[in-house]
Amino acid sequence: MSDSSDVDFDYRGIDDVIHGRARLAIMAYLSGAGSAEFNELKQRAAVNDGNLSVHIRKLEEAGYIDVEKRFVGRKPQTLCRLNDKGRDAWIAYIAHIQKLLGAG
Repeated sequence: MSDSSDVDFDYRGIDDVIHGRARLAIMAYLSGAGSAEFNELKQRAAVNDGNLSVHIRKLEEAGYIDVEKRFVGRKPQTLCRLNDKGRDAWIAYIAHIQKLLGAG
């Protein structure tokens, strides 16, 4: 049986780019911090270098984060920053989850 509550419970609208566990952690952290260095994100998301690189690339390809590679002294540094599109996607993601949970 279908009613209007089925329309409200549309899980297919969840942003799959954000919904992956590590990407969700990255987006959540960047939403508060604004930007973070690679090693900081690695620690917060509890993933290894290779996994983090893949997840950062997916978020960057989606246009949600900006990635800046630079040198500090002689050491390479990767800085990730949540951009406006990413912030909008994050807010929409949270709103959708709240709606699914009946809180929105």
